[in-house]
This record gives sequence, structure tokens and C-alpha cells, in this order.
Amino acid sequence: MTSNSTLPSAAPLQRPQNADQSELDNFNRLSSTWWDTEGEFGALHKINPFRVEFIKRFQPIEHQSIVDIGCGGGILSESLAVAGAEVTGIDLAEEVLTVAKLHGLDSGVKVNYQLVAAETYAQTHFEAHDVVTCMEMLEHVPDPLAIIKAAADCVKPGGWVFFSTLNRNYKSYLLAIFAAEQILNLVPKGTHTHEKFITPAEMDAMARQAGLYLRDSAGIEFNPLLHKYGLSDKVDVNYLLAYQKA
Repeated sequence: MTSNSTLPSAAPLQRPQNADQSELDNFNRLSSTWWDTEGEFGALHKINPFRVEFIKRFQPIEHQSIVDIGCGGGILSESLAVAGAEVTGIDLAEEVLTVAKLHGLDSGVKVNYQLVAAETYAQTHFEAHDVVTCMEMLEHVPDPLAIIKAAADCVKPGGWVFFSTLNRNYKSYLLAIFAAEQILNLVPKGTHTHEKFITPAEMDAMARQAGLYLRDSAGIEFNPLLHKYGLSDKVDVNYLLAYQKA
């Protein structure tokens, strides 16, 4: 799906309580490197095909209405649009969202980017989408349950919600923070706080509160030393969850 149109106008920014300004500032500071596949967000580019692959296991993407919550610079949003979906990407990191819009103009991929909180967006888009995605975002907010509930509100009955986040254990600290941030520089230093990681059991308890039911899960194998990337059945570090709304 392509477009040569001008930048879409952003919705008025709502200042939510459920945002960590230091997190937003950090992502804004690094916004110019978002689409550098060998740069500080290179890991996101490497795992993105596997996120799309996981979604396609359960739901055809073509002709689907999708909202990507916490879309960042648009890596997943653009991939979903290229696959034929009508995609809205929402985020609160203003400079990162500008990068997403500009990259869309460069690539010709049409995504409707909006500067708006998930909770605010859900109020005006109740059960409006076939699919909701929220990838690598829940571990960056003070109240992940509020985001999960917003995602559930946005999706139609029977629709699919896909989350990815990081498990909280000693292995995830060693690999996702100590190795990835401090040793190998695979992601920017300070990107993650281990205490904010979410175990699968915690994740599922929150999703059930929101009326979502787990259909499947997968881990994301990411080993740059052995050049091994892909989906696995291990959810001990990075993991994906597929939920369906009743």
C-alpha cells in the first residue's frame, strides 16, 4: 500500500498519567537512529520479521484494520501495511513519531500515525479494529494493565491482540540488559529496567481482567553471537502472546 500524500495530521496530544517522561525523552533522543538497521535499534529490525510471522499464524493481515500501540518509529507498522493492512500507529514519543511519518513518505508506505495515548484512543475507537498489536512497549509504562485494557477495548469481539514483552528473571537480566545493552550494544544503554519486566503469568492475569483469552505463545530467539534468530517455544526472555477477545 503506497501513498504520496503529505504527512497526516496528528491528534492533539493528551498528557497521560500512564507514561514515564524519562522513557519518552530517551526514545526521542535516539529517534534519528530508528531506521538504521545496523544502529542502536538494529535488534528491532532483526526480530521484526518473526513478529509478523507470529501474527500471520492466527490472522491474515491483508485487508485487516490494525492499530499498533506504541508504534515507535514504525518498523512493525510499515511491515503490516506492506502486507496489505490498514494500519494506525499510535505513540507518545513525539520526535520518534515524526521519524515514522517521514520514513513513510520516503518508503511510500501509508500508515496513519497519531500522537495519542492508548487509553485516549480506545475511548473513541471502541471495538474498531480487527487486530491490535503492542510490541516491546508494556515494559516501558507505569501501568501495563491500563494499556492491555485499552488494547482489548480497541479490538472487535473475536478479534486478535498480540503482545510482546520481556520475562522477569535472572536470565533476562543477563541477556537483555547486561549483554545486550552493556556488552554488545545491541540496544541503547538504559532502554530497559529489569523491575518493569513482566512474567507470562502476570501478563495473562492482566489480559484476563481485560477480557482477553490466551491462544498461543512463542519466544523470540535472539543470539547475535551465533547468528541465530527466530521463533521458539521458550518464553524465558523475549516472548510473544496471541490473545483473542471473547
